Amino acid sequence: MTTTAHRICPLCEACCGLELELDGDRVTSVRGHDADVLSRGFICPKGAALGELQDDPDRLRAPLVKRDGAFVEVSWDEAFAEIDRRLPPLIAQHGAASVAMVLGNPTAHKAGLLLYGARLTRAIGTPNVFSASTLDQMPKQLAAGWMFGHWLSVAVPDLDRTDLLVVLGANPVASNGSMWTVPDFKGKAKALRARGGQLIVIDPRRTETAAIADRHLTIRPGGDAFLLLAIANTLFAEGLVRLGRIEPHVAGLDDLRAAVEGFTPERVAARCGIAAEDIRALARQLATTERAALYGRIGTCTQEYGTLASWLVDVINALTGHLDVPGGAMFPKAAAFAANTLGAPGKGKGISVGRRRSRVSGAPEVFGELPITCLAEEIETPGDGQIRAAIVVAGNPVLSAPNGPRIAAALAKLELMISFDIYLNETSRHAHVILPAFNSLAEPHFDVAFPQLAWRNVARYSPALLAPPAGHPAEWEMLVRLIGIVRGKGAATDIAALDDELTADDVARTVGPAAPQLLAQVAHLRGPDRLFELALRGGPYGDLFGARAGGLTLDAVRAAPAGIDLGELAPRIPELLRTPSGKVELAPPPLVADVARARADLDRPVPPLVIIGRRHLRSNNSWMHNIPTLAAGKFRGALLVHPDDAARTGVRDGGRARVSRDGRAIDVTVEVTRDISPGVISLPHGWGHGQAGTRLAIAAERPGANLNAILDDTLRDPLSGNAVLGGVAVELAPL
Repeated sequence: MTTTAHRICPLCEACCGLELELDGDRVTSVRGHDADVLSRGFICPKGAALGELQDDPDRLRAPLVKRDGAFVEVSWDEAFAEIDRRLPPLIAQHGAASVAMVLGNPTAHKAGLLLYGARLTRAIGTPNVFSASTLDQMPKQLAAGWMFGHWLSVAVPDLDRTDLLVVLGANPVASNGSMWTVPDFKGKAKALRARGGQLIVIDPRRTETAAIADRHLTIRPGGDAFLLLAIANTLFAEGLVRLGRIEPHVAGLDDLRAAVEGFTPERVAARCGIAAEDIRALARQLATTERAALYGRIGTCTQEYGTLASWLVDVINALTGHLDVPGGAMFPKAAAFAANTLGAPGKGKGISVGRRRSRVSGAPEVFGELPITCLAEEIETPGDGQIRAAIVVAGNPVLSAPNGPRIAAALAKLELMISFDIYLNETSRHAHVILPAFNSLAEPHFDVAFPQLAWRNVARYSPALLAPPAGHPAEWEMLVRLIGIVRGKGAATDIAALDDELTADDVARTVGPAAPQLLAQVAHLRGPDRLFELALRGGPYGDLFGARAGGLTLDAVRAAPAGIDLGELAPRIPELLRTPSGKVELAPPPLVADVARARADLDRPVPPLVIIGRRHLRSNNSWMHNIPTLAAGKFRGALLVHPDDAARTGVRDGGRARVSRDGRAIDVTVEVTRDISPGVISLPHGWGHGQAGTRLAIAAERPGANLNAILDDTLRDPLSGNAVLGGVAVELAPL
């Protein structure tokens, strides 16, 4: 019997609404849900392939335990008994710091993993937490935290109402937003141009976004901060600063003016590769266009000046009067889980960084995490606090983090590694126990993080559509069982009772004496659903547990398969602010101090050849290369080389070449194209499949090369700890 159901896609940040046709437990078709309040019928190839992902024969369906060097399928009780036998004694002997939590990109798309993973981390008490955030987005979060008081107070373009969008180091046609949930960016960009607006793209590559833009400016990789410093300098020098409605709520303007002194367009032109007259014209256009927004993303973050560049994007939006106004860069108001909607508005304690440092390199903690590029050295280096066990949740750092071979060798030395993963991949092959999810359609879905970054305010929920096989736990139940093991309750932990206890502790910590009354109102729910209900009812649109008539509840959102539209983005300053001053901090001291590092670096010679990454609409990091529909067609893992560089190095289109750096090398297939700037080559992130011990048959047919295998794991943005993945000097030679 065929049934129709609706579902939020869990495969990327766009979070599109899908309409599924189900024949029993099998997905027979997937299309965009026309009525969905966020995506309005848009769907990308990843969402269309959801059924293939669920049915992939290489997916793990039962737990695996490594015995005598080989994986064997075991029951769930056997898997947790193995963990109970090994994990508590290790913690008892070596302390909580001996266990690392490693969180991958898909964690953010699975509410059970995200919410209960944080609980597991607290239960263990380990300071060694690593995630994909320090591979792509921590600079943006840190800059937002210093400026606005919280890590997820991130301003996003109000795309439907802007007349000018400048995109720096981002490719939203491929990503449909990154730290900006904007499904069907391409359609919205076409609408922008149709109403007389302009799209300008600044990127070393003629990306899919640049191809539809009114103008494309090429920039030298790593030059973003210098370009932005010169734009800010021009705004001050030419009297173009207009703070607009936020002027009473801004601090640090004079310090900012002093910081950008001397960064004239003429001074930075060579460093960023953009002519002085183009920099001045861009500054003037941003300042004089009534509704405009500047947006920067991956390219601005994955470089040595990532936090500086991320800060300056928001600074320029503020200086031009485009911060927190319609048509500019605005702050979403999420229905649940957003810290900037809770507590007293307009002022707070702000953020803290560097509360501890990594044991070996001394890298500062940021947002509770250490740089993932410190993981291998923390495993390798003996002494107090050495990592001896790791719990890897939906992550593949062997492919996604710099110096992947070193990470692989380090993971192989662990006394215990537990992986939450649906595949036996380049990282999970080193595990001692693998715990696979059954099917995302068997669990309820609510986007925890992405409504805080969305182009429009909405509330959406997807109920579970399938029943898991008998005895197969949900991911949140696996995590609760692990918490029970860590707490000494053993492998036979009463999951329901412990979930009640964890929730009661969280609510008591948040609301104090009122906790029993609130818990009584949600007593009929368990697991993530109970957390969704608490967050929705206590959120800015919620019913406040009966105190506000007509407010949101989980039942109300559940009753709207297309979601509930909460309206366009609206100005939120000063209500949003959680800084100690109650102001937008334009000149946070650590960022002003880092400008001196950029000033000293202005005259650094430009390397003859640098490498950058890229992504494709059909691929999400490393874990979607095993789906036949997404893997079909032209090979998308080739190295892009400009004809001038091809002639200079002797490589040829379709041929093989070697990219090397500091004694490490990868062999690649070459694609010669004018879509990449001279002096720059580009290889996509997340390839390098076909390694021994993996089970990814489709990915292994065209494994590609791992860009991160040649990158240096000691190169980091010093403020955020984010890995430097672009603008790195390399050598290229034909094979």
